Amino acid sequence: MKSLILLASIFSVISSFQIPSRSSNVTSKSSMKASMMSASLIEPAQRDAEYGSNVAQYLLDLHDNKATFDFCGGMMFQLMISDKLHEHLSTVASGEGIQPKIFDASKARMSQIPGYSKTGEVGNAQLFHGREIRKVTGAEGGFGFVLQLSLANADDPEGWSKEEINGYDGWEHDVQRKWRAANDYEAEGFKEFKQMFGADAFGLNHRFYLHLDSANRMWLSAEDGCEGTPAKAGGSNPISRMFGL
Repeated sequence: MKSLILLASIFSVISSFQIPSRSSNVTSKSSMKASMMSASLIEPAQRDAEYGSNVAQYLLDLHDNKATFDFCGGMMFQLMISDKLHEHLSTVASGEGIQPKIFDASKARMSQIPGYSKTGEVGNAQLFHGREIRKVTGAEGGFGFVLQLSLANADDPEGWSKEEINGYDGWEHDVQRKWRAANDYEAEGFKEFKQMFGADAFGLNHRFYLHLDSANRMWLSAEDGCEGTPAKAGGSNPISRMFGL
């Protein structure tokens, strides 16, 4: 009887959990398919067989398939790449330019990579400008979370503002840092922020890099150590994920 009461309580909590609307603000001028994460986007052996050293194409396919990344054991973030970065990576994937680098498992923190310094500088290959954006209407994964990467040093309209660059301190804990609301982003020059992510969305800028772990999984890692790996969303909310329902 106690087991039945517990299950009833769990389902009651699940049914009351609010899921973001699927009438999504999450759009891009780049072509985006329905969310379909194939094994080659997740499983290391199949990833390597499919993409080899073409990391740019791998990132493009993650974006185009609305791939989700598992952060902190169940917080699902949809990967989004700005149109400018998408164009750049498409050029690299075709054989022109420098491929993004995936560091080996010994570089589990950004501070361990060669030439690391506490600045906001990136080169669109080893390091990328990005943001974690929350309360995004229609984001894949059921949490309303997006990880957005943009093109630095190229007047990307979706990229970091001069205020984000000048005030960057991504090595600090996020509670000490400046989070931006939708109005802040638009005032600083990201004119389509509300159209893309919704009026209630807010975010925090990070530098990101890629590294492997001992199981050859790829991780997208922020400078403060928060990181996620490509994974299918296991359910529509965290309660169902927790209990495997």
